[in-house]
Amino acid sequence: MLKHLYIKNFTLIDQLDIEFRPGFSVITGETGAGKSIILGAIGLLLGNRADSKLIKQGEKKCTIEAHFDLSNYGFEAFFEAHDIDFEPEDTIIRRELTATGKSRAFINDTPVSLQMMRTLGEQLIDIHSQHQNLLLQKDDFQLNVVDIIAQDSTELAAYQTAFQCYKNAEKQLSELKEQIARAQENEEFMRFQFGELDSAGLTEGRQEELEQESETLSHAEDIKTAFYEADSLLNEDDNGVLSRLGRSLESLGNIENVYPKAQELVQRLSSVHIELKDIAEEISGESGLIDFDPSRLDSINQQLDQLNALEQKFHVSTERELIGIRDEMEKQLKNIEHSDEELETLEQEVKRQLDECEKLAGKLTTSRRKAIKTVEAQMSSRLVPLGIPNVRFKVELTAKPLSTDGADKVQFLFSANTSTRMESVAQVASGGEIARVMLSLKAMVSGAVKLPTIIFDEIDTGVSGKIAQKMALIMQEMGNNNRQVISITHLPQIAALGSSHYKVEKEETPEGTRSRMRELTEEQRVAEIAQMLSGADISDAALQNARDLLGLGRK
Repeated sequence: MLKHLYIKNFTLIDQLDIEFRPGFSVITGETGAGKSIILGAIGLLLGNRADSKLIKQGEKKCTIEAHFDLSNYGFEAFFEAHDIDFEPEDTIIRRELTATGKSRAFINDTPVSLQMMRTLGEQLIDIHSQHQNLLLQKDDFQLNVVDIIAQDSTELAAYQTAFQCYKNAEKQLSELKEQIARAQENEEFMRFQFGELDSAGLTEGRQEELEQESETLSHAEDIKTAFYEADSLLNEDDNGVLSRLGRSLESLGNIENVYPKAQELVQRLSSVHIELKDIAEEISGESGLIDFDPSRLDSINQQLDQLNALEQKFHVSTERELIGIRDEMEKQLKNIEHSDEELETLEQEVKRQLDECEKLAGKLTTSRRKAIKTVEAQMSSRLVPLGIPNVRFKVELTAKPLSTDGADKVQFLFSANTSTRMESVAQVASGGEIARVMLSLKAMVSGAVKLPTIIFDEIDTGVSGKIAQKMALIMQEMGNNNRQVISITHLPQIAALGSSHYKVEKEETPEGTRSRMRELTEEQRVAEIAQMLSGADISDAALQNARDLLGLGRK
């Protein structure tokens, strides 16, 4: 439950620091006093979008902070999953806005994303404002009410997982059909292009080898001449390098016994002689291999021309890319050949997934049908005491195509009289009747959901007198059932039944208009309710009526 709320520099609030009590509390105040401002601040803690214009004029930053007691609501798993310290008796949520437009969110002083704050906030506080009455027009809201009463979250999660698998398989099937259709349209042209690439004998590195061989054959005469000259210089009978080096070894060998240093020189020359002989043999061999072959050169250039033409045609620059295109075409052509088999396999998978979805959707429908009886009975029993004695409330369940929430469409039907036909509640109920329907729905749902705090913003619209008092009794009952209920109201009958009473008011100061909120004492409550009964001029009768409403007796 909400224990403490701190607001600083938010629109007309310079600073608000107030404690909240468990049970049923009420907030009153004149129209425009700032009640909506406080709700707006709480909405930011629930992850609503922020605007720097919300910061009090002249200030650079605003802060909204709330302390919650979550001792009995089972939030341990949420905090553990998000690696946030869990302080069950004092969980702190804080939102900060700056004039530059930056927004930061914190849970127990840990920076978190706005989405995470929203996820937690939705589980902490439910704010029911007048526009929420429009939810009665939405099928998903009505279905959600039935699901809450059915307590079918496990079945719904299983169905939604299966439905997602089914949609994924359906998407794969659709993509495959499109792919096959496109491929079949281009099959003849693709086979022609594949034939061109395949006949080119593409292999990794072949283009580089052909280019090198072409270069060699194009300069064969120059290469052969160079090898011949080098061979002659090394191997000439008397004047060749090897012959002269041999004579040098012989000369030094004759003195190595009498001149020891000559031994080292002989060894070094001997190594050079061996290496040069090896080089000379290799040069001689290479010279014999080089031969100008015009027909071979023509064949190589034709292959290179073919490769260059293919690269230009397919807008690539390397043989490797051509190989990639060829292999992809081959894969697509094989897919076309085997597409019927793949299509049949995927169609069977889609059917299997659809069958699973329909089976799980059927379980949801069965669970919802059982819950509908409870919803109808509870709503009728709650609405009769609220001044609709002849109410008829029915939950209509009809089939619809499979969607994310199953195969059921829910519509709440309503009639306030025995003589009129039941229609959609949003279409036939008056404003006051809709307020009572929504309160009854919230009261029923709150019994099935562990929601710490519920705030009703003027749910009493369109009602008065004894009906308002009975609505207050329902909220009081909700507040006594291990949750906190706060009602913003203009009706004294509701205000009088709160165990705590807060007043929001505006005041004019030299610095401008300010909004503030305070908890009322017993005597202040008497005066506030008397004013709600009689207006600005509070009479003695109004004061006594206020005391009677509060159960304080005569003074």
